Formats: sequence, structure tokens, C-alpha cells
Amino acid sequence: MAATRSAIGQSITRGEGPDKVSGKAVYAADISLPGMLWGKVLRSPYPYARIVSIDTSQAQALPGVHAVVTGQDLPETKIGRRLVDMPVLAQGVVRFVGEKVAAVAADDPDIADEALLLIDVEYEELTPVFDAEEAMGPDAPALHPDMESYRGLPQPPSGINNAFAHITWEKGDIEQGFRESDLVFEHKFTAQLMHQAYIEPHACLVSAEGPDQVQIWVNNKDPYMLRDQLAAVWSVPAESIVLHPSTIGGDFGGKGSFMDVPLCYHLSKRSGRPVKMIMDYIQELMAGNPRHPAVMTIKTGVMRDGTIKARQARAVFDSGAYGAFKPTVYLGGADHICGVYKIPHAKIDSYTVYTNNVPRGHMRSPAKPQVVFAVESHMDMIAQELGMDPYQFRLKNVMREGDASPVGRHWQKIKASETLEAAAKAAGIDQPKPANTGRGMAMTDLVQGTGRFAAKIGLSGEGRPQLHMAFWDTGTGSHTVLRQMVAEELTVDVEEVQIILEDTAHMPYSSGSGGSRVTYTAGQAVVGASRVLRERLVAAASPLLDAPEEQVSLENGRLVALGRSMSIAEVISRTGGDALTGETSVTSETPELTSFCTQVAEVHVDPETGEVTVKKIVTAHDTGAILNPLNHQGQVEGGLIQGLGYALMEELQLEDGQISTLSFGDYKIPTSADVPLMETVLVRGNAGPAPYESKGIGESSNIPVAGAIANAVFDAVGVRITDLPVTADKVLAALKAKGSR
Repeated sequence: MAATRSAIGQSITRGEGPDKVSGKAVYAADISLPGMLWGKVLRSPYPYARIVSIDTSQAQALPGVHAVVTGQDLPETKIGRRLVDMPVLAQGVVRFVGEKVAAVAADDPDIADEALLLIDVEYEELTPVFDAEEAMGPDAPALHPDMESYRGLPQPPSGINNAFAHITWEKGDIEQGFRESDLVFEHKFTAQLMHQAYIEPHACLVSAEGPDQVQIWVNNKDPYMLRDQLAAVWSVPAESIVLHPSTIGGDFGGKGSFMDVPLCYHLSKRSGRPVKMIMDYIQELMAGNPRHPAVMTIKTGVMRDGTIKARQARAVFDSGAYGAFKPTVYLGGADHICGVYKIPHAKIDSYTVYTNNVPRGHMRSPAKPQVVFAVESHMDMIAQELGMDPYQFRLKNVMREGDASPVGRHWQKIKASETLEAAAKAAGIDQPKPANTGRGMAMTDLVQGTGRFAAKIGLSGEGRPQLHMAFWDTGTGSHTVLRQMVAEELTVDVEEVQIILEDTAHMPYSSGSGGSRVTYTAGQAVVGASRVLRERLVAAASPLLDAPEEQVSLENGRLVALGRSMSIAEVISRTGGDALTGETSVTSETPELTSFCTQVAEVHVDPETGEVTVKKIVTAHDTGAILNPLNHQGQVEGGLIQGLGYALMEELQLEDGQISTLSFGDYKIPTSADVPLMETVLVRGNAGPAPYESKGIGESSNIPVAGAIANAVFDAVGVRITDLPVTADKVLAALKAKGSR
């Protein structure tokens, strides 16, 4: 086939953009059904308590209330994405401030709120534990005494109190490595609790009043996984549950959870009416599924010339009261706590632990921003002790072609040093700096996630391709990139390709968005379906053009052979077009390629106030083919800004298990005034695991930012902040302590 036009590599604007900016896009909160009720939740005011009694009689008697439910009214089944450990409503005990205790469905939200005030709950307070390391101690209360019975545990319980996941990665002989080292360095780091801060809160609408099907509208990016979770907790056949597409107003990892859907179902069943539930932002910040805080210790053995011989690392992640919101239970990104360096002897221990805090879920590149902050700060601290330049120290130890990663992965076509050198050059790493100005660097890698996707491509009567998928775009522009792939394969303009979002009843299973898997896996399905359709078009056109199939090609959207041509629409009209579809389902495997990223931050620190101003961030990425440069750059810069918030300001403050930052007035996220000059350097390659030799970009740019900024602060004023975020108060306190010494 001679493709005479190319959609790949073009900066195509987002197809959904006009609907979003005009208000036409339909979100879960926008959907209404006849007879719809409003659901509201009563939440626990205590972090850990036994429920002695619940009296709902006054709430049930309130006019306009159609259903009131408590944990006593529901089956004693639990729910979870992978680890099934969370009740739909508290069953006899509450384990965090904000846990759902009772719920009502009423004619309008005001009546529902009034009904909640009429529910009387008596609690017996228990002694909570808020610190993950303390929770692992033998004297801490066992928060889940029946943990061994939970479905989805990644391994049998380790015997460590409240630790439901203990994962170890190791290579070589760690003790031998330390014996052979000239010097050993050990440092401890902490990372904070962070919310995904999407603008759209969780919302759902459930209609379970019919006998045969449950209809659901929800801002969930993984509808088939949610369907299967719900089928298990409701004891309902999965095929009788239908999730309908709706626009998702931001995700960043937080929209994969079930949130209120299981409870909404019970309210709908009890009332015989559809029920809608929408979390307000107080509830989002109090009881969402934020990023895990972590305590990380890294110990490294080096030779006097700076060669790393051994590294041992320990990471403890505070999971909060439940593990149900996590799709993999343990945090796979913890395997990056030894960095992207060649280390012959390495060992990592990662613990995920129950506490009486809000349950944690996943956020963009789970665990990697935490551990990369720790390991890249640790690298600079070692370089300082050795009297080495941090850049040269990294250059000496970074993985190169043929090296194994610290956990034994053998990647092909490693471009770590190339991104390191490119970032250093673009940032002028050795150039003079003004007073109180510093530059710091950090680096990481990110491998594509895996999954399963299905795609079907048909044709309209006018011959325009129609891509059918049950896959909701989370705001990343993935639908546009997938349309570009169809256009590329069928040699038509992208504007001619329509994406039709199907409900879960009309398409095979797909994994949904997450883990940088979409371009890689969904892309394979879309390209495969496009090529099947192209083959069928050629076969259909062959007799019409009086030419053998091998001489028929598709060019500029027309079937061409022997100097004759016809449009796709003509082929449809002359054949009926019934067989002119392409369908493919793809299950991807972990690729042999990864993508490297190095960042250099330049900051100014005010020594009088400790205020950190980020002047510039250079980010260098190892890329394959770039399918949509505009969208690609948007992902890079969006990730940088999110990493900036993590580094400097974003933190959910906890006081005895209670979140005190319950609005965007208190929980600070970056604004345009905070955004520094951003420079992107692309280290282009010709190898990528995704279609057209491309690589995902969605997660990598947010990972190293905090480490680069912390290192730049040290370079500027000589104080080391080892606990995120790097706030002015912490910097000023460190400067004062340094001055007093």
C-alpha cells in the first residue's frame, strides 16, 4: 500500500475540545433520569471506633426520604479493585475519619442532608494508630484481624503487624557488596499525602430498579474492572451490569476506584428509583483516594572513585484504613528506589501498611515520585560527601546499553546517559549562577503498562471510518491519537474519523486508562482493527476494479488499481458494506524497552524568608516516534506542573487522622503565577513498543521534579530538605539551624 498522506506526527487539536469549552460535554454529574433521587452519606467523625448502635427511625420518617441504609442492612461482603477488604458501609467498626456509616436517598439534596442530621450513631472510641512504622510494631492494634481471609492479597501475610503487602526485589549479594565498598552512606526521607486535585469530583448515577439490568453512569476510567467488582459484591451476573460512557473531568490516577457506586446501587434497589450521588470537595479531600505518603531509607556502598557497589533500600507506604482502591495492592513503583544506575548488589523491601488514616489509592506513576525524590536526593548527598560533582557522579554510574537495572531488568536500547547529557547541556549545568541560585538534577525511567483492549471499526454510508470503543478519555487526548492511527491506516483525514463510545454491553473487555498503557495497548488494537478493515476494503474493491487484490491499494481514502479508482463510499454502495468492518482485541506484554527522563531545575532561594522560586526546569526525554507533537508537549508540561506542586506546596494535612485542608483555599495547587520557564529536550530514537515505534509520555515528566528541586535548593543555599514538600518554612528553619551551627 502506498499511503499518500500521513496523520502520524501531526499536531492535531483535541477532538473533544469544542464540547468541553462550550459546555456540551456530558459528565456523570450532568445526567438525570426520570424519578431520580439524591443519595447522601453520613461519615464517621472518629478515626477508630466501635459502632454501638445506629437509630435511623427519624430519618426514615422524614417526608421526601425514600431509603435509609446502614451496614446492618447490607450483606457482609467487601469490595476492592484487587484487594477486597472494604465494606460498602461500616460493619461494626469505623477505621478512619470519613468512613461511610449510613446513607439516605431523598427527593432532593437538602432533604437528604436533613435526614443525615436525624441519624443517631453511638460510638465507642478505640485507640487509633496513624503512623505506618508504628502500625508495624507488635504493640499496635491489629486493624484488620481477619486480614488472612481477604481475597486479593498479593502473598500470604508476612507476620508483620498491619502490613498486608511486603515485596522484595534483589540482585547479587547485598552483604558482599557492602563488604567490598570503601564507604557506606545511609539517609532517610519522607514524602507527604497528596490529592490528585482533579476539578471534577467523583459522581455516579445508578438505576437498579429494573429486574434484569443495572444501568450505571460514573466517572470511572476502568469500566470493565468496576463492572466485575460490582458483580462480585452485589452477587449479580456481570453481563447484567451496563456502564455507560460519560466524560471524565480529570483523573491523574484517582478515577479508577469504585467510590460511591456500590452504595448507590443499594439505595436504588431499596427505593425502586434511580439514585445520583456526587461528592463535594470537602468529602473528596477528607475521604478520596490520595497518593501514599512514604518513609524511605536508602543505604549505599561506594568506592572512593564514586563507583556504586551496593544499595539497600526500605520503603514504608501508609495505605490508610483499607487497600481496596489500589489496582495492584502493592506499589510496583517502589522498585525504582535504587534508581536508574548500574549496581551489582541491590535489595529493596517495600511495605504497604494499614493505619487509621484515609485510604490511599493511585496517583500518576504510583510510588515513583516518592522514591525518585529519595534516591536522587541520596545521590547528591553521596556526591557531596565524596567531593564529586553530582552530574559526573551520575554519569559514572548510570545504566548503559547491556547493563541490568538494580532489580535485574535487561532493557534494550538504553538512552539514560543521552538524556542526562542533553538535560545538563540545555540547562548549562556548569554555567555561573547568581547568588542564592542553584541547579539540581534528577532522573528516572518509565516502562509502558500492559493490559487488554478491543476496537471495532466500521464505515458510515458516506465511507467515513467509525471507531467503536468502550474506553473513556480521562483528559489526555488519547481519543485524538487513536483517531490519528485510524486515519493513518486508511489514508483519510483525521477529521473524517469518528469515535463512537460504546457501553460495556456492546464491546469486549478493555482495561481502561492507566499505567501509560493506552497508546501502547489500545493503539495496537486500533491499528489491528484498521488493517483488518483495509484488507476487507481491498478484497471488496478488487472485482469492482477488475484487478487482483495484490494490485489494489488504498491511497488518499480511495481504492486504486491499474489507473482506476473509487471512493470508499462507492465500494459500500456497490457491495452493501455489511462485511466492511474490522475488529481486534489485543493483550499486551511488558515491553523490552523503557523510556528515560532527566530533569534539571534552577531555583532561587530568598535567605530571609526561605521562599523557593523555580526559575526554569529543563526536561529531557528519550522518545520514539511522536504521534502528536502538540498533545505530547501538553503531557510533558502538565506533568512538570503537577510535579512542581508535589515538590513545593501540595499536602493534605492530617491532625489525629482528620484532614484539615478541606478546600482549595487550604490545599494549594500551582497556578499560572507559579509556573517557571519550561524547556523540553527530545532525545529521539527509532524504537518504541507502541504503534509506529512510539513511546508513552503521560507519566514520566512528573516523577523527577521534586528530586531536582530539592537538589537545586541545596545547591543554592546549602540546606538539605529530606521531607516533602520543600516549603519556605522548612528551608528557613534549616537556614537558621545552619547559621546557629
